[in-house]
Amino acid sequence: MSNDSGVEFCAHCGAKMGTHRRVPWWHLHRKVYDWTIAWAYRPSAAVALFVLSFAESSFFPLPPDALLIPLVLGNRKKWLRYALLCSIASVLGGVAGYFIGLGAWTVVDQYFFDWIPGFTQEKFDGINKAYEKWNFWVVFTAGFTPIPFKVITITAGVFKINFAIFLVAATISRSARFFLVAGLCRKFGPKVTPFIEKYLGWLSLAFVVLLVGGFVVFKYVL
Repeated sequence: MSNDSGVEFCAHCGAKMGTHRRVPWWHLHRKVYDWTIAWAYRPSAAVALFVLSFAESSFFPLPPDALLIPLVLGNRKKWLRYALLCSIASVLGGVAGYFIGLGAWTVVDQYFFDWIPGFTQEKFDGINKAYEKWNFWVVFTAGFTPIPFKVITITAGVFKINFAIFLVAATISRSARFFLVAGLCRKFGPKVTPFIEKYLGWLSLAFVVLLVGGFVVFKYVL
């Protein structure tokens, strides 16, 4: 998309009007952003959001906010639908992660230790002690913050914390997070989109820092 200062923006979603400039191949973050925005009016947009939200809670590294935000910015009338869909899928994915830990951990444990950042035996044992003190708040905090939610959902099953407590904490935290994000995009969409267009590079860097920061917090604090 062009960054010309004289370009006009849509009053509905804040998207740029008119002809868009070809994006250089090395601007990968811009290509991903433009590709994601294009999903907003596709019939399969909701399906893509559901799949990403479900997967992120059990094994996928990228948070669903990466798709939720552009979808709401691209079609603000559906913000409630997207937030609800994202919340439901994320909780269901969390339940899947819980039962992975509960019933299949002896089969898949080595995969997670080898491939999922943050999964070490030392930290794994440390989480068990945290669950003994703050089972609800461990799940709630991970569900609302950049701390990797999948790590908590799986270990919650492994350590067999009360499923009702887990489900309530996951539902409240994930719903609060996604409805907050979608609501802010709905309210400030036309104003925030030009800002995102202008500073996408810096915002992409900040997103990566937050994502890595979540794993760092999990590794050195929890």
